[in-house]
Amino acid sequence: MKVAVVGATGLVGTEMLTVLAARNFPVTELIPVASERSKGKEIEFKGKKYKVVTPSEAIALKPDVALFSAGGDTSKEFAPKFAEAGITVIDNSSAWRMDPTKKLVVPEVNGDVLSAEDKIIANPNCSTIQMVVALKPLHDKYKIKRVVVSTYQSVTGTGVKAVNQLMDERAGKDGEKAYPYQIDLNVIPHIDVFQENGYTKEEMKMILETNKIMRDDSIKVTATTVRIPVMGGHSESLNIEFENDFDLNDVRAALAAQSGCIVVDDPSSLQYPMPKDAHGRDEVFVGRIRRDESQPNTLNMWVVADNLRKGAATNAVQVAELLAEKGLI
Repeated sequence: MKVAVVGATGLVGTEMLTVLAARNFPVTELIPVASERSKGKEIEFKGKKYKVVTPSEAIALKPDVALFSAGGDTSKEFAPKFAEAGITVIDNSSAWRMDPTKKLVVPEVNGDVLSAEDKIIANPNCSTIQMVVALKPLHDKYKIKRVVVSTYQSVTGTGVKAVNQLMDERAGKDGEKAYPYQIDLNVIPHIDVFQENGYTKEEMKMILETNKIMRDDSIKVTATTVRIPVMGGHSESLNIEFENDFDLNDVRAALAAQSGCIVVDDPSSLQYPMPKDAHGRDEVFVGRIRRDESQPNTLNMWVVADNLRKGAATNAVQVAELLAEKGLI
């Protein structure tokens, strides 16, 4: 299969190449794509070197599928052009997520919505992806009424500049800043831009995307998203109110049975998920599973995943795998 990776030189694009190789996606020809500035640069994939081309050049090469991770503006400009040429686009930006004509897909949760007509498919926000993988089996079993989520998000979610800022601050060096404040030895309760309602755009993404992916607008979600000085993955504290009561052992069993989900939950031996353990992994890890004793039918749990893998690159590749499996590409 001819595969284009748009934004191949960025953090997520690089991870997409790693995931394509690791999962043995049937790439017969790789087309690395970036801006004019990176044209001609060489990218190595599975021992072979490929020259970076521009988006317009990539369209002319007619890939079967294009994985986009080059930002919303690039996606808005070029995704429709790829789609018009008959190329299936899986887009990692926020450009198409809430477009009612586009599917927003996490394969383990709503992969059944995909069809041959879908030429631009949206990859959800990283923090939403890991949350809905954990929520899906519990919603099926107990029906979720409300979710309160607080996130602890890795600097890798912002990009290379943020990683450099953290490491510069840690080394006591001056350098380019991705954040308005110091991130080392600090937390910043602000991800993306503030909206009129006082929430940030990241928080609203989690709220709106959850309803769309779960296909249930009755689920109430409220979110607080926070940047912390870690690399390796995002963590989330979830408080979930159900319509029906639950047994904790049944909750653990339902999560363990969920595709792409691993339960790490043994407080007696200090076993719980942490970003350093999720780093480089494709699964979503769940632990600290316990009843909220302040109100009925309510559960607390802790969810961790590598935001560059399942939160971005892996999910996009899994969508491509599902399309190939269904014969849609």
